Amino acid sequence: MQKFTTLNAIAAPFPITNVDTDMIIPKLFLRTIKRTGLGVNLFNDMRYNEDGSEISSFTLNQKPYRNAEIMVAGDNFGCGSSREHAPWALLDFGIRCVIAPSFADIFFNNCFKNGILPLVLEGQRHTALMSWLQHNEGAKITVDLTTQTLMWDNIEAAFEIDSFRKHCLINGLDDIGLTMEKEAAIATYEAKNQANSPWLWQE
Repeated sequence: MQKFTTLNAIAAPFPITNVDTDMIIPKLFLRTIKRTGLGVNLFNDMRYNEDGSEISSFTLNQKPYRNAEIMVAGDNFGCGSSREHAPWALLDFGIRCVIAPSFADIFFNNCFKNGILPLVLEGQRHTALMSWLQHNEGAKITVDLTTQTLMWDNIEAAFEIDSFRKHCLINGLDDIGLTMEKEAAIATYEAKNQANSPWLWQE
């Protein structure tokens, strides 16, 4: 999993509330178990016409936002079904941070497991950021996870994050990576177990 420390990137304004996971990646594209290749179908039904042509008014089809790595969305982002394909699709497109006033719990957890920072920004701060982005096309903002600060237009806003999740993102640790941190202890246990119970290791 890619490490997340500081991100200075184009932020796409997406002022829609209750964006559910079927909007993020429609069920038609859930047949794969690969984490790559889903970016092209991110927001598929909002992004393309029936003939496959792009809808020019959709944010991510506009030139500045084709390279966006941050999305600033409305309340309750990621609601609906628990499909992990939703953060896969966002990450494959290039989105590494989603900023919203609130997130659906399962989507929120899945983001951390896949190297995406779901950043909670509420109230006037969120309103101000969204407005500024809508009036400054293609603008970049900075997310500093190490200091837990979000910066734009000479404004600095602090955000909260669980210390364990912060540790995982900064060090690029998914569930497998966390297990491999204990590799030495696992090897010691296996050696001892093999010596004490050799019949368990016979092929």
